[in-house]
Amino acid sequence: MELNGIKYSSKEVIQKCEELSKKSWRKNMANKTQILKILGDWQDVVDDCRATVSKPPLGKEPSTKFKRSILISEHSPIRDIIFRWKWSGIKSWVATHWVRHHWECRVSTQRNDRQNKYDRNKAPQDAPVDFVGQANTQSLIDTERKRLCTMAAKETREQAEDLKYTIHDIQPEIGDVLVPNCIYRGGCPEGENNCHFYEKFLKRHPEITSFTTLQERYDIYNKEFYEKYSHNGE
Repeated sequence: MELNGIKYSSKEVIQKCEELSKKSWRKNMANKTQILKILGDWQDVVDDCRATVSKPPLGKEPSTKFKRSILISEHSPIRDIIFRWKWSGIKSWVATHWVRHHWECRVSTQRNDRQNKYDRNKAPQDAPVDFVGQANTQSLIDTERKRLCTMAAKETREQAEDLKYTIHDIQPEIGDVLVPNCIYRGGCPEGENNCHFYEKFLKRHPEITSFTTLQERYDIYNKEFYEKYSHNGE
């Protein structure tokens, strides 16, 4: 598998994610994201793009400029890259939030004849379950628009943030397009349920105008996001 111009085996990708999990800001997070596998790569994406215009395969990984452009435009070949990940011991009600999205997932059973940790009929909503998700890049963009929103439940949002950070560490261009809905749309669509995050965001960044591109707006948000976690890791 090739990531950012470097060839990695699946084992090496998993090792890289394990190194990330040791970062100090994540040590206190019990349900860290574990990347199990990445299916597809950027050569698949660019070659599918070229096939639509009757061009031969490129034969190498595309440029960062190409990656950022096709991710912002959300053309269908980005679905070639699929992430498979695991969260261990998350609260059952948090898992319920995540299974509502339109991609593959598995949650450990609570059946009394399959486990003996608790009585399923009396289990509280915070009973721990294991969660395995598998989603392509487009599905992750759509999902994170909802789960990175500050109106999402705090515990659910923490999983979304950790997923974004983990993906960014191995596929930075993809991690960077995982943003909350207000950053994606350039305003909050929630009406009376508006949390006012975007209003405050604009006040912190008066350089954002009607002429600011989507990529520039994403870059400003991501700078804030990653600085937050870097600061927590100091």
